[in-house]
Amino acid sequence: QVLSLVIPTQLQRVTHQALHRLFHTRSCLFMVLHVALQAAVFGEYTWEVFVYCWELQFHLLLLLLPYLLLAGNLGCFLLCSRANPGTVTKSNAASLVKVYAYDGVLFQRGLVCPTCTVEKPARSKHCSVCRTCVHRFDHHCVWVNNCIGASNAGVFLLYLLSLTATAGALAAVTAAFLIHVLLLSDIMHGTYLDAQGQEHPVEIPFLVQHLFLTFPRIVFMLGFVILLTLILGGYCSFSLYLALTNKTTNEWCKSQRFGGSPHLPSQPQDRPLVYKNIYSKGIWRNLKEIFNPPTALERKKK
Repeated sequence: QVLSLVIPTQLQRVTHQALHRLFHTRSCLFMVLHVALQAAVFGEYTWEVFVYCWELQFHLLLLLLPYLLLAGNLGCFLLCSRANPGTVTKSNAASLVKVYAYDGVLFQRGLVCPTCTVEKPARSKHCSVCRTCVHRFDHHCVWVNNCIGASNAGVFLLYLLSLTATAGALAAVTAAFLIHVLLLSDIMHGTYLDAQGQEHPVEIPFLVQHLFLTFPRIVFMLGFVILLTLILGGYCSFSLYLALTNKTTNEWCKSQRFGGSPHLPSQPQDRPLVYKNIYSKGIWRNLKEIFNPPTALERKKK
């Protein structure tokens, strides 16, 4: 009985350590996985889909579109992973404090980061993974192995858009190839016999089964990139919403659970705090700020 209790405890400890090392320390594991998945998908696309489509005389620009999008995506990936997200240091903390006003709800004046021992500018947060405070902190992305902050938020948005477009282009070309094959074979107007010997017109499940038996790797790749496109499309839409409203993921999460936030010293205890996004300046100015973050001097002029 003692042994049966010790083993689950040790397993929990090992699992906790593994998850902590995976998600709470800087690691290149997800970057390698990211590149490996792209290499596997594009290897299959090049080896089979591109060759078949070339033989079927697809337009060359259509076939090269996924490669062009991939080149742009890899460029954004490298820039985003290697860029300084906007680290708050003792030398620049005083100037960064003047960039954004404190809203008095999510961000309060006078707070000092206990780890970095610097005054925390509004919209900043200490990242436990990178072990530094980041200005206009959005989140820590394991896929680029870097924080997303004021200095690389624009590149990260381009990275997401190009990644979604790449997956969508791969799905579109692959689906066009499979549909073209079905049209050439004229199988959609045929019939088949079931186990009882009865004749039935060809339906979608039969077509999918036929394609999977004929091109198993291509159909599997198509299913994967369609799922990836849907997931990335949803995340892209959320990121665009944040960009257009001048809000970070950190601020959005904090505002969602704001009901449990403490009262300000100057706020009456029986009067709940009301969160209001004071950083939004309109759609176009918000979008401009993502790619050209303001400085203390710019704010002073305004």
